[in-house]
Amino acid sequence: MSTHNRSRYGRYAGGPDPLAPPVDLAEALDAVAEDVMAGYSPWQALQEYLRRGGRNREGLDDLAGRIQQRRQDLLGRHNLDGTLNEVQKLLDTAVLEERKQLARDAMMDNTDRAFREMQLQNLPKSTAAAVNDLASYDWQSSTAREAYERIKDLLGREVLDQRFAGMKQALEGATDEDRAAVAEMLGDLNELLYKHRRGEDTDADFQGFMAKHGEFFPENPQSVEELIDALAQRAAAAQRMLQSMSAEQRDELMRLSAQAFGSAELMAQLGQLDATLQALRPGEDWSGSERFEGEEGLGLGDGTGVLQDLAELDELADQLSQSYNGSRLDDLDLDALARQLGQDAAVSARTLAEIERAMHDGGFLRRGADGDLSLSPQAMRRLGRSLLRDTAKQLSGRQGRRDTRVAGAAGEQTGSSRPWEFGDAEPWDVTRTITNAIRRTIADGGDPRLGLRLAMDDIEVTETEARTQAAVALLVDVSFSMAAEGRWVPMKRTALAVHHLVSTRFRGDRLQLITFGRYAQSMDIGELTALPSLREQGTNLHHGLLLAGRFFRQHPSMQPVLLVVTDGEPTAHLLPDGESWFSYPPDPETIRVTVAELDRLGRAGTQATFFRLGDDPGLERFVQRMARRIDGRVVAPEAGDLGAAVVGEYLRAHFRGSPYGDADWAK
Repeated sequence: MSTHNRSRYGRYAGGPDPLAPPVDLAEALDAVAEDVMAGYSPWQALQEYLRRGGRNREGLDDLAGRIQQRRQDLLGRHNLDGTLNEVQKLLDTAVLEERKQLARDAMMDNTDRAFREMQLQNLPKSTAAAVNDLASYDWQSSTAREAYERIKDLLGREVLDQRFAGMKQALEGATDEDRAAVAEMLGDLNELLYKHRRGEDTDADFQGFMAKHGEFFPENPQSVEELIDALAQRAAAAQRMLQSMSAEQRDELMRLSAQAFGSAELMAQLGQLDATLQALRPGEDWSGSERFEGEEGLGLGDGTGVLQDLAELDELADQLSQSYNGSRLDDLDLDALARQLGQDAAVSARTLAEIERAMHDGGFLRRGADGDLSLSPQAMRRLGRSLLRDTAKQLSGRQGRRDTRVAGAAGEQTGSSRPWEFGDAEPWDVTRTITNAIRRTIADGGDPRLGLRLAMDDIEVTETEARTQAAVALLVDVSFSMAAEGRWVPMKRTALAVHHLVSTRFRGDRLQLITFGRYAQSMDIGELTALPSLREQGTNLHHGLLLAGRFFRQHPSMQPVLLVVTDGEPTAHLLPDGESWFSYPPDPETIRVTVAELDRLGRAGTQATFFRLGDDPGLERFVQRMARRIDGRVVAPEAGDLGAAVVGEYLRAHFRGSPYGDADWAK
């Protein structure tokens, strides 16, 4: 007889799905980097993305909005008259049935009948007072007596439901033995908490209590502290419910509570429990209140549950705000979020937390010696690759070309290899090709020692480039007008694309990024990416050209290439003492020394291109004259086309008019 292992399948519900694909960080990284380039710190940029969410993903602000809507719905749908209304209905039923019995009982003494009718006629308008007045009334109608006794039962179940969720339903139709069990549980609970308050309890005390009374605690606490937490949260919510009532409602309920199960001892035990819990958990909100404005009445137990929901919603709102020190999305209570907003909200929050964790732990953000976060080199490479691909698409569309390969054309070897494609005539990289074949054979279950069969996918060719090495100085204007006119981020995106192109596809070149505002300075790509917009006047192209000349002299064997991005005429130059002289309109001396420095670069054989942003006539005349002096070019792109224009000119400087459409250098 064979046996089979049986498996049961169901919906996964236990934290992050172990089979879910890893979270895609591309969108998050692009958004964070875009905000960093706009002037946010990396931490601010990440928080901003988490608040906004993604294209198909809720952000923290969306979830917070749903939290507030849920809160408003609870307050706008309910009121706190539920128990009073139920008691009033039972009281009206009891009085009506008693009057019917008095009217049809022909054997009753007329004097007795008149006295009873007078008692019923003169009941106080207060529900609580009327119930108390009828406590000693000798009911003639069994139906009336039953309705009145149900008031005591209802009040008992409601006051217990305030402290122990579910008691109202659990004790419906309860026997005297059931009520005795509740009374015994309350006595044992008060004794346990009294010992705990004095530090005299043991784990055995708690375990014994739970073994005896665990059915009353569906939360299944694992320690006395967890038990106290659950009880205190519920008791504090009950107090807030009372505080949320009008003074008349509160007075009515307090007077009615004395009738709960007809047991003064029960109320005394509950009073002792409340006092002990408040002493053990003074940090709970015992005095707050809410304003209910709806039509749907809530009983004491249900109302306490709604107050607990409101407190949970407030806690979630605080977690979603991420406004406290050391806040992380890992702090989010996903179970509570699912309870209040549904499982979809918990999934959105979990995904956001995974993105935050991956950005920190995945190496995309790093903390410097000063404690500040910055984009890591890994993040910069990924961003640069993305921007370069965008640039390639723009170039391809502008040129009207299809895939035209530049890297890999006959010429100087780069030291890299790439997969063979149809039409390639480059020499094979034999080592990489054989290694690929061995790996594939092993993966397919074969033994490479028995022989190898090459597949087309195994073949890699040696990458070459038909070019000379270049020293490239990219000068970018960082005067405030660049930020004011919306050119700040396109300028940084351009620098990142060029940097990635040089560092990955033209590794023999050297690139220097130079910013020029009131002063000029050389920057690495990380510094430029994080550079905030500066509210200082000055376009010191003179200083920028000086730094470019120094850079070219450091690489005398390379072709000097000058790329200048600016949106204004020079308004500053460097004095012999190192100070910057600013003047607007441009001082003739500023123009003279700027032109003189450009002439020096021209005599050294520098290839220059000026990228004019904007339509300022003065700038247009200036850059045209500058370009003519050095036999350079002027390109006037829109801000969104700046990256494609600069990359295109860089490639043109290498490939002498070769097409550069959607090319391999962008991969």
